[in-house]
Amino acid sequence: MAQSPFLGKRIGITGARGALGAALARCFRSAGAHVIGFTHGSIPPEQADGPHRWVSWSCGDEAGLDADLEELDVLVLNHGINPQGGQSPEVINQALEVNTLSSWRLMQRFEAISRASPQAGPREVWINTSEAEIQPAVSPVYELTKRMLGQLVSIRGAVLDATGREALILRKLVLGPFRSSLNPIGVMGADFVASQVVRQASWGFRLVIVTPNPLTYVLMPLTELGRRIYSRTLSRPDR
Repeated sequence: MAQSPFLGKRIGITGARGALGAALARCFRSAGAHVIGFTHGSIPPEQADGPHRWVSWSCGDEAGLDADLEELDVLVLNHGINPQGGQSPEVINQALEVNTLSSWRLMQRFEAISRASPQAGPREVWINTSEAEIQPAVSPVYELTKRMLGQLVSIRGAVLDATGREALILRKLVLGPFRSSLNPIGVMGADFVASQVVRQASWGFRLVIVTPNPLTYVLMPLTELGRRIYSRTLSRPDR
């Protein structure tokens, strides 16, 4: 049996207390990785198949995580909230902060760390934008924030320079509805989704898609290609 590419890797997961975060932790641990869970809540009791270590953090305090981020080979940005039908200004502001801006800031910090402290191989950041990036999710604000995050990731990936590409690999996770506290009637199980995510990433896929909806497998790559072409065509060197 081939050795897992995650053996001995240090992997951080935000939203590690959620259904998918916990399932990813189990997958990575079974592959021989050292897992660090990032949570907004209280530190949970240690579990045999959970993260080896927990870090408590809050949106807006991403700079305080630099020391923890420097330890990582892979950062999985998986946290988020689903306001369902909520659309008040307060709900929108909170969802933008949690679902979009905090992930964007963490992604930038991890890129800066990857450039400043290069390793033998590139670090990786995986961003869970969800199928809501291109498909309805029966939650207007959730869709808005996930689409914005997806577009930010697409733009950054399109214009990343050679040094950045050598230092950091970006993987986008486009996932269909799975059962969780945010979506108790999801079609897929979190363990199935996590295993597929890890498998596709081990194959080298930069765009990881797990969904029962066949349209997503057609629409998402085309959307991603169009965004990248558009961004690169209009790109100007960073000043």
